[in-house]
Amino acid sequence: MNTKSHSESYAAAGVDITAGYKAVELMKSHIARTLTSGVCSDVGGFGGLFELDTEGIEKPVLVSGTDGVGTKLKLAFLMDKHDTVGIDCVAMCVNDIICCGAKPLFFLDYIACGKNVPEKIASIVSGVAEGCVQSGAALIGGETAEMPGFYPVDEYDLAGFSVGVVDKAKILDPSTMKAGDVVIALPSSGVHSNGFSLVRKVFDVENSDIKAPREELGGKSVGETLLTPTKIYVKPVLALLEQVKVKGISHITGGGFYENIPRSIPDGLGAVIDRSAVKVLPIFDLIAKTGNISERDMFNTFNMGVGMSIVVAPEDADKALEVLKANGEDAYVIGKIEKSEDKITIC
Repeated sequence: MNTKSHSESYAAAGVDITAGYKAVELMKSHIARTLTSGVCSDVGGFGGLFELDTEGIEKPVLVSGTDGVGTKLKLAFLMDKHDTVGIDCVAMCVNDIICCGAKPLFFLDYIACGKNVPEKIASIVSGVAEGCVQSGAALIGGETAEMPGFYPVDEYDLAGFSVGVVDKAKILDPSTMKAGDVVIALPSSGVHSNGFSLVRKVFDVENSDIKAPREELGGKSVGETLLTPTKIYVKPVLALLEQVKVKGISHITGGGFYENIPRSIPDGLGAVIDRSAVKVLPIFDLIAKTGNISERDMFNTFNMGVGMSIVVAPEDADKALEVLKANGEDAYVIGKIEKSEDKITIC
């Protein structure tokens, strides 16, 4: 830790640079969990170095993804729980990268706060590290910015980005999709990290008891259920890509089914989703009932229990389900691809 750097004037303005040094020291053990063979630098430098191993890759293509946690952070503030939102931050990036068929290599985070409380920052980073471990990515750097007067002293924002790699010949090609192909669902862990502006309004989270157990949620509270971290699908999907030809993958984020499933479907084709097959989680039923939200709007806002959809040929469907289940995913079929001018139909 740097013991000589201290500015009384800066501290008087609300920025304690020594707190930053302490936060880095506290987070080092978490970062160490994520280190992979490609990491070439230690924490604290001006850049994170990563050596790209191209063995077995003829034409490496880098794939990047960036995102934040959004207003789900408001729930973390209200629940005073900060060790899971980092998983959300990583998940939102690496789950996007895997849609191209790419393996995440490394991740960097950015935390902006009103007051740097080293223990809280370290708790946030512990979640980031856990997300990196789950996705096989190394946490090679980041930034913590103390911004008094811009953020309330007890609030922060969290964002990040990841870089992955895929052999150019193995980039997923939706143009191979055709009528009759099967749409497979990977279950979500909950609301994930999208739609929280609506969720917060529905439950009036600032003015209601979100810590009270709810029968509809199996005895869990609304707050606890909503803070369930986003599931990371990287490892099971990579395993699938090694054994089955996958034609398209969609990460179901903001905009729900209607915005995200069409993103991996070529013109002239559409996904026909069997509504009765979708295993909707109880939290979504509660949101719809409490907020009097139409089913159309629910499917156009939330993942509804499906965090990712995967398209394969009908002859590969059973093998895909077998591989996914062997890798911990309770995957199931929710529809098929048909010739259509509408990219998605839910019926």
